[in-house]
Amino acid sequence: MSPEDIARSLDRIALQIVERNHGVDKLAIVGIHTGGVYLADRLRAIIEAREGRKVESGTLDITLYRDDWSLVSQNPIVKTTDISFAVGEMNLILVDDVIFTGRTIRAAMDAVMDFGRPRSMQLAVLVDRGGRELPIQPDYTGLEVSVLADEHVHVLLRENCGTDEVVLESRP
Repeated sequence: MSPEDIARSLDRIALQIVERNHGVDKLAIVGIHTGGVYLADRLRAIIEAREGRKVESGTLDITLYRDDWSLVSQNPIVKTTDISFAVGEMNLILVDDVIFTGRTIRAAMDAVMDFGRPRSMQLAVLVDRGGRELPIQPDYTGLEVSVLADEHVHVLLRENCGTDEVVLESRP
């Protein structure tokens, strides 16, 4: 995906979110660290500009909610979770850069429930690479791509890489 493709996808996803939720009343957007936080900020800005109203937002670290965290590292790097609004009765949009197995999203749902029970949880992702291990599907997708087991999807965003780009890389 080029920078234009990413911008177009985020515009489309923002419009779909507003349409599906009949506006922005009781709407909250939460980005999953790290790429999802940047994308959530962009979606929130697009929606606020279109609707002329503030949208609640937050960030979510799922490190300690993962079912494999002890396999990844004995000393995990825990980032900040910032959900400063009441989750109850909100239509909460979880945002991530790539969905693969579904395990990150399962962990995110568990983490959100520690803050309360939202009216609904919806999922927005920039890239759906397939390969689910859990029955979790995004509600909003920028790009669906078939990726082989030895390939990796890299989402580069200007906030941390200086450029917007999605690239597919074969692993040796």
